[in-house]
Amino acid sequence: MSTTAVTPLTIQDAEALVTAARRAAEAAGVTVSVTVLDAGGHLLAFRRDDRAVLISGETSTRKAYTALQLDAPTADLVDAVQPGGLFHTLPTALDRPLLFIAGGVPVHRDGRLIGAIGVGGGAPEQDHAFATAAVEALA
Repeated sequence: MSTTAVTPLTIQDAEALVTAARRAAEAAGVTVSVTVLDAGGHLLAFRRDDRAVLISGETSTRKAYTALQLDAPTADLVDAVQPGGLFHTLPTALDRPLLFIAGGVPVHRDGRLIGAIGVGGGAPEQDHAFATAAVEALA
């Protein structure tokens, strides 16, 4: 078994993720909030555009947290919390800030989960695209 250390998400990585997500949003004419969490769920970076709706700060953070905890893009989890879905009771079963709306994406390095990014402020599909673009830019 290999015990190769994986470099954790750094402040520089977090700033690069925020910058890339904001550039993607700006190119689409959307004002957003962007949250980056490390593998432990701690805040590494946060930025809210001046004109972004205030609640986008909260939604971006909850999306990042959800993507981190479940190690999956929140866009992939939306159906799972619908009635009859695998995680139907999860949003209310835990006293945690989970949010099953597209825009949260886990961040991996060398196959290991090292953090997550959440974007809020646009339509869910836009937020997902901005977060995904940021993760791809970091790779």
